[in-house]
Amino acid sequence: MYAFQEVVERKIKEAQERGDFDNLEGSHKPVIIEDDSHIPEDLRLAYKVLKNAGCLPPEMELKKEIRRVEDLLESVPDEQERYRHMKRLNLMIAKLNMMGKGSPLLEDTEYYYYRVLEKTQKRR
Repeated sequence: MYAFQEVVERKIKEAQERGDFDNLEGSHKPVIIEDDSHIPEDLRLAYKVLKNAGCLPPEMELKKEIRRVEDLLESVPDEQERYRHMKRLNLMIAKLNMMGKGSPLLEDTEYYYYRVLEKTQKRR
């Protein structure tokens, strides 16, 4: 094993001297270490591969869609259309909460609750 390590070290040193590592993408930039402690250990590699391929786990895709619809709701002037989007949003939130991968304390709550609260506070 020690002989193998020496060969590897020698090859790396030769490559450095030839300048093989000089123009690598990301050189002279800090390494970004992602916190994946919230992902079960046996799924970390699979999640990393999916992330590098541009795919997200289903619950993350759904959260992304929820945030997009929330942003959309802010700009919809028509009350009926906004109501349709809220119903769709509440369905997505319920679906996300039923995936049950986290604590109930961290669950998203239905959007309707915040809208009603907002409207009642405006009337006072």
